[in-house]
Amino acid sequence: MSDAAVRKLARRAGIAAQWTDYAGRRHRVPLDTLRRILAALGLPSDSAADRSHSAHALAQAPTPPLLTVTLGTPTCLPLRTAARRPRARLTYEDGAIADLALVQTREGVSLPPIRAIGYHTLELAEMRVTLAVAPPRCLTVEDIIAPNARVAGLAAQTYGLRSADDCGIGDMAGVTTLAEAAAAARLDALALSPAHALFAADHGHFSPYSPSSRLFYNPLLADAGSVLGEDRLARARAAVATAGFARELDASTLIDWRKSGAAKMAVLRGLFDDFTATDLTRGGANELTGDFESFRAARGVALERHALFEALHAARLQADPAAWSWRDWPAPWRDPSSAAVKRFAEDNPNEVLFHTFLQWIASRSFADAQRRAKLAGMRIGLIADMAVGISHGGSDAWSRSDDVLGDLEIGAPPDLFNFNGQNWGLTTFSPRALRNRGFAPFIETLRACIPDGGGVRIDHVLGFKRIWVSPRGASARDGTYISYPLDDLFRLTALESHRRRAIVIGEDLGTVPAGFRQRLARAGIYGMSVLWFERDGAAFAAPRRWTAESVAMTSTHDLPTVAGWWQGTDLQVRAECGLLANVTKAQAVRDRERKALWRAFRSAGVAGGNELPRPAESARVADAAAKFVAAAPSRLALLPLEDALANTSQPNLPGTINEHPNWRRRYPGQAGALLDAPAVRRRVEALAKRAAP
Repeated sequence: MSDAAVRKLARRAGIAAQWTDYAGRRHRVPLDTLRRILAALGLPSDSAADRSHSAHALAQAPTPPLLTVTLGTPTCLPLRTAARRPRARLTYEDGAIADLALVQTREGVSLPPIRAIGYHTLELAEMRVTLAVAPPRCLTVEDIIAPNARVAGLAAQTYGLRSADDCGIGDMAGVTTLAEAAAAARLDALALSPAHALFAADHGHFSPYSPSSRLFYNPLLADAGSVLGEDRLARARAAVATAGFARELDASTLIDWRKSGAAKMAVLRGLFDDFTATDLTRGGANELTGDFESFRAARGVALERHALFEALHAARLQADPAAWSWRDWPAPWRDPSSAAVKRFAEDNPNEVLFHTFLQWIASRSFADAQRRAKLAGMRIGLIADMAVGISHGGSDAWSRSDDVLGDLEIGAPPDLFNFNGQNWGLTTFSPRALRNRGFAPFIETLRACIPDGGGVRIDHVLGFKRIWVSPRGASARDGTYISYPLDDLFRLTALESHRRRAIVIGEDLGTVPAGFRQRLARAGIYGMSVLWFERDGAAFAAPRRWTAESVAMTSTHDLPTVAGWWQGTDLQVRAECGLLANVTKAQAVRDRERKALWRAFRSAGVAGGNELPRPAESARVADAAAKFVAAAPSRLALLPLEDALANTSQPNLPGTINEHPNWRRRYPGQAGALLDAPAVRRRVEALAKRAAP
């Protein structure tokens, strides 16, 4: 009986007690897994008393502080009142007030249509809730540009771009010059790798998809000169004598994150010392100090906590290098509200201020890059990337531990390519915490990630509906799905999309629930159509059969480049890393796939000649691939910079850590000149032809 009770409690909590794999096989989740996941959600189930208490907590959950509704649509709200003919007061964001007549229903009260989007305040009897009124869908390319518009852009790894004296790590100076060059080539967007804050005290932790915080930026990607001026930046570089060292780092084809990070941080430290001495201390109030203080006030407690974590993380690593995660720190340091942490902040104000300064520089330089991209003629500009989760040992998990799934790790279930499933070593929002906190963690993260007037790519958007979790320390095979409030998350995304005038892309690759892509399309969120996956049996699907409600791409950062795929470089690398059991069989399959791809290119009219290009002629294939993707009806086509350059190496090889130089490759040549080569220009022009005037 207790087993059945645990499974029933799990289902009520949104935990799948059974799931279906890629082959259609159903799996029953072990009871121990369900108990551990329930406990991580704050719902113990070990005893009958535990289960009764947890069931009561679910049944008697308080009214959420925020409810979402769709613009112009009558909605039933789960609010209870004793009045037979209840009335409510609605205070709009702009201060206007309306009295509303409500109708009681079995589920609560029926709200009449609201005609203005925004975060409004609804008062009913003694209850007061925020009403997030969202448009039916996100802003789209057609909304921003014109009906039936088809535009194009590039996708680039920010850290891999080169600009003068960047200490070996690409930053927003490179982004700006690349965006201006792309705009001159009539491209309208530049999609970037995640720019989230990593760990300032440990530059060896450099995966952009394993951030410390999604609320703040990686300062190593900042362009300090755009904020403080190039002369000041040059003086800081000279003061720390990085010139010769920086040239050595600049020349490398791979990033040495530790050396380059230390060099860049030394320059930023010099800028901070100069700023505090010249502006904050002696200079008094000026435009820079005013903007700095305005930034601090706007970001409030969240910024203070993040800066404090960065300073404390550095101090704790120095005290005990083995205790990298805050979860391994002594108890007083694990609580951001403890007396010990407060004393640390009081004893180290300059260190905390330094990390505040870094976030100011980063935030302002990112905004300036978007401004200059639009000024150069891009109609969308920068598209940021929001990672699916955060590091267990990072700033967000430390400062807001109640908001996240602290004892669970997210990933993917076993499938044809990963028989053991995937454990990404990350955590994410607790669905119960989202509801109880009025979705504040999600809203704040969206706002931090979406550039004004640009766009955002949401990594693993399937997590809006459900996400695969496993208990910490367990195999990904020993996991299951937990569900999320899809409608609420879609509405909030649409609302923030309209407020920021930004498009939204959802990475929807992998095991996709039935009907999910159609739901994405209705929400105005573009899915992703990637060349390697657009198949019709053994054949590659013609571009005309790709969907308009997705972003057309040749590849992604986790997949082979076109040139690498054609040459078979990806197979060789996977074999060397122990990820390919039967190389001979894989090469035979690739031989058949090459013929199928070239047939598709010829049928689409983007390639000529009956003879199959040799592996060494992969540049011809890259030309055809760019034209092929450009022919898709998708509203937006993005060409990875790797494919514009016909590079053979992909930025990241899933399943590897140190076996492959993930997130370390630098592009050849200065960012602003990458599109100048005739072959590159030819591919970019093929893409740009799809754009409406």
